[in-house]
Amino acid sequence: MLTNDHTVANEQLHLGILSKTEADSASTRHILSRSLGSSLFVKIDVVEVRVQPDDVLMLCSDGLHGAVSSEEIAYTVSRGRDLHAIAKTLVASANRQDGSDNVSLQLIAVRDVERVGMYRGRPYKLR
Repeated sequence: MLTNDHTVANEQLHLGILSKTEADSASTRHILSRSLGSSLFVKIDVVEVRVQPDDVLMLCSDGLHGAVSSEEIAYTVSRGRDLHAIAKTLVASANRQDGSDNVSLQLIAVRDVERVGMYRGRPYKLR
């Protein structure tokens, strides 16, 4: 799973200020340390991955990955083809295991991948 929890508690965990146990129960565990639109300049995470046909991409909030383990998420996503049913199962699991945070989730099925080579012709010119 490619994720970074951008909360104050998680930032403190990575800096060694809090232990995992302390971060899990910290009062700052739901306070975002960054988000789109929170300031003039936003630091974003960029990760490149090789996407293959039949891959499933998931975008989710910490309400899901904070309550459900990466292993359970991967298992649930890998065992079915109906993305709507998978999403409902994951949301129900998050609510059952924690339920203290809202859950946002989007699953994207990759049907095909087009390989694009480098363009070796004349440079494009904008008029």
